[in-house]
Amino acid sequence: MWKTQRQGKRTGRKGEARAADAAEWVRQKLGFAPDEKQAQVLTSQGARGLLNCTRQWGKSTVTAAKAVQEAQSRPGSLTLVVSPAARQSGEFVRKAASFVRKLGIRPRGDGDNEMSLAFPNGSRIVGLPGMEGTIRGFSAVSLLLVDEAARVSDEVYVAIRPMLAVSSGAMWLMSTPWGKRGFFWEAWDKGGPEWERIRATAYECPRIGREFLERERNSMGDRWFRQEYLCEFVDEVSGVFDRESVQRAITDEVKPLRIG
Repeated sequence: MWKTQRQGKRTGRKGEARAADAAEWVRQKLGFAPDEKQAQVLTSQGARGLLNCTRQWGKSTVTAAKAVQEAQSRPGSLTLVVSPAARQSGEFVRKAASFVRKLGIRPRGDGDNEMSLAFPNGSRIVGLPGMEGTIRGFSAVSLLLVDEAARVSDEVYVAIRPMLAVSSGAMWLMSTPWGKRGFFWEAWDKGGPEWERIRATAYECPRIGREFLERERNSMGDRWFRQEYLCEFVDEVSGVFDRESVQRAITDEVKPLRIG
């Protein structure tokens, strides 16, 4: 799927061995037992990943574990997590800090960023709010994580992509869908083979009970249930026609009507 290191996979025997051992490393060192699809996230060697998952699946927890594994195994690396708000990025860093403690490392900041973790090997994990004016200035990013990507603006996404230019780092977009709009949906629907796609519905999550899901479906209705728990990109309620019908109606073959 990916032909070169710069285009996709992190090649080399050491890199492949590190990726293959990542899930086991997380089990042994961090005390976190990933399910099958969480293990797929941890062991992925793809340079571009999309995680489309149900609410309460544990995406922040598994990607926090992935960030700690990256920082510990790649000395001097920089992992960035971007979220719609500072509170969410701060929660991510707190989850990562709880894993760091299990490594016998006392969590501390990097001295420059409010939401950050510095490792003895020189690696850092930094959390940032999704505001285009405050996220520039980082470079040589080894791992870029965009949490709740469906709710991060396109302007922020355009601003963070160049951070991977020099490092050829990996980027993962993680979210529950929020309509057919924005870069998360565009990447999932039209992004092409360079993106590794992982979809995890509530019925595939062993931690969510069927009785709870049936109550949720009855309470919130089919449309919201399909979005929040079945990972479907559904149209906005206010639309008279669905997006596909509108797009099929658009054509360049009809000449514009000239009046006067």
